[in-house]
Amino acid sequence: MEMVFACRFTPLTELSLHFQRHRFLASQFYQTFFWKHSLRRISTRICNHQNSSFVLRKRQPKTREYRLFKSVELDQFLTSDDEDEMGEGFFEAIEELERMTREPSDILEEMNDRLSSRELQLVLVYFSQEGRDSWCALEVFEWLKKENKVDSETMELMVSIMCSWVKKLIEGEGDVGDVVDLLVDMDCVGLKPGFSMIEKVISMYCEREKKEGAVMFVKEVLRRGISYEDDDGEGQKGGPTGYLAWKMMVEGNYRDATKLVIDLRESGLRPEIYSYLIAMTAIVKELNEFAKALRKLKGFVRSGLVAELDMENIELIEKYQSDLLADGLRLSNWASQEGSSSLYGLIHERLLAMYICAGRGVEAERQLWEMKLVGKEADGDLYDIVLAICASQKEASAISRLLTRLEVSSSLRRRKTLSWLLRGYIKGGHIVDAAETVVKMLDLGLYPEYLDRAAVLQELRKKIQQPGNTQAYINLCKRLYDASLIGPCILYLYIKKYKLWVIKML
Repeated sequence: MEMVFACRFTPLTELSLHFQRHRFLASQFYQTFFWKHSLRRISTRICNHQNSSFVLRKRQPKTREYRLFKSVELDQFLTSDDEDEMGEGFFEAIEELERMTREPSDILEEMNDRLSSRELQLVLVYFSQEGRDSWCALEVFEWLKKENKVDSETMELMVSIMCSWVKKLIEGEGDVGDVVDLLVDMDCVGLKPGFSMIEKVISMYCEREKKEGAVMFVKEVLRRGISYEDDDGEGQKGGPTGYLAWKMMVEGNYRDATKLVIDLRESGLRPEIYSYLIAMTAIVKELNEFAKALRKLKGFVRSGLVAELDMENIELIEKYQSDLLADGLRLSNWASQEGSSSLYGLIHERLLAMYICAGRGVEAERQLWEMKLVGKEADGDLYDIVLAICASQKEASAISRLLTRLEVSSSLRRRKTLSWLLRGYIKGGHIVDAAETVVKMLDLGLYPEYLDRAAVLQELRKKIQQPGNTQAYINLCKRLYDASLIGPCILYLYIKKYKLWVIKML
């Protein structure tokens, strides 16, 4: 499910910001982004927002330094065409804040009655421009928040400013630590956009094809113990690792998504638990694509377009598949150890999908029962698919266990299950077992598909001279004739030793 984030400030008309008095001009576009530090004023802020979309763990008090941000680029800009709309209080507030002799909150408190909502918004925009102390914009917003003066327009404006600062940092090759600092500052002043800013930043990195930057950003977020948690509607929690892994998976980079989660976990960082399930889903998709490629390759071999695979290539194929399964098991173990019992069904569901894609019948059958034990019953079609895989590998014990479901199944379900069993035997080359399955279906009053029974007859005919196949062929022909599914058959048998032909009507 693709997530689209937008940060747009739309409520106020026209496309430029004009300060028509006191020569206050707001520039719009620049080409570099930089930080500057000053010892002019340092103060300490400790923020603790219990209901924040950010969860800050063990956060240390943060010192405030003088910062200069590049000018922001808004989708639409504040404007004031009426000179009388902006009173003397606005310009006095700007001048007083520029002097930095007092705390911004003290200045704004003193001039509260002289500043309109529009003028306060303009103060925010003014201090977001190049050459201005960007901390002032944050402090002004914080004061507005405390005074309950932040309406939807002001919130959208500040979110747009923050997104622009983040964008400039990413485009200007800024350090990921600075990006995280900015997000923490945003949380400290009570800025609450209607979306996850962490996911927004990850999207910005991905849109600019800066994969390494996105990975470093996620590592920094995990290292600092900052996480964004949001319910995905199924009782599961998302987060930065899972979101980046999901973005990689959507782009088809299944191995990269898996490697991201495993590398973060093994490096001592703790990705959110749900990221393990996302990585397991990526493995399922990779195994599925790998199986498709193998089927296509085997088709080329049968048609003579490529040579038969040698033992070395076969071993490489098996090793790659085994490595994928091993990664999936590792992820499932982490999810089981760190997650609650409510995740067990989802874990076994993904393991089942992995083993089905890899063609591992016995392991897949075990996951079916594991799912049943934790209260997450698999769909009947999944049982049939696993049954077909086990039949192709002639796993008699697993087949017997899976067929116990026939006793409580409807006639339609029985026919479907036995058809899967029949096709599994045919695919695995176990043609006598396939013939017995056709007979069993006829005994139950179930009629196999035409292509299925024709395939069995054709394979038996090819191998009729092998021990046991002749009688199986004769029995099958009789049963099909009795069921009016075929016409009378003539069996030709040549005994070379005696130069004798035996012809029998079935």
